[in-house]
Amino acid sequence: VMLSRSQNRIGDKYGCEKPSIWISYSDDLLEWDNYKLLCSGKEDWETKKIGGSTPPVKTEHGWLLLYHGVAQGEEGDYCVGAMLLDLNNPEKIIARTKVPIMVPEYDYEIQGFYSGCVFPTGAVVVDDTLYVYYGSGDKYCCQATCSLTELLDYLLSDCLN
Repeated sequence: VMLSRSQNRIGDKYGCEKPSIWISYSDDLLEWDNYKLLCSGKEDWETKKIGGSTPPVKTEHGWLLLYHGVAQGEEGDYCVGAMLLDLNNPEKIIARTKVPIMVPEYDYEIQGFYSGCVFPTGAVVVDDTLYVYYGSGDKYCCQATCSLTELLDYLLSDCLN
């Protein structure tokens, strides 16, 4: 299973007007087909585009996916959201944050080659700690942490689809 964002799959033909997250499948990891629209931006902070960021993390409640969203406008910041996909059918979104869980706030996130950017690229769970590795300002590599249990509880209590 692969999650992707194509700049080419946009328009009425594809069912989305902005870059969105797509899901596809392959038997040999070489040929990918059957692209299906997984989700598009719908909240204010992700109206310009969204895309997958970290590889999904398997949890007892589903696949945890951290993704990025960008708001419309010249100054659109890259922010981070989270969603939970069904373990057996990753095309089914169980929960999705309505507000970003990470926003650019520190100098090294606000100033850089791309100002206003937190862009997660890796996630690892050790015990109950989710370690998120992210780029900031397209200049630095950073790490943030949170309780995996708290994030899952938040998704399952306040963010159900």
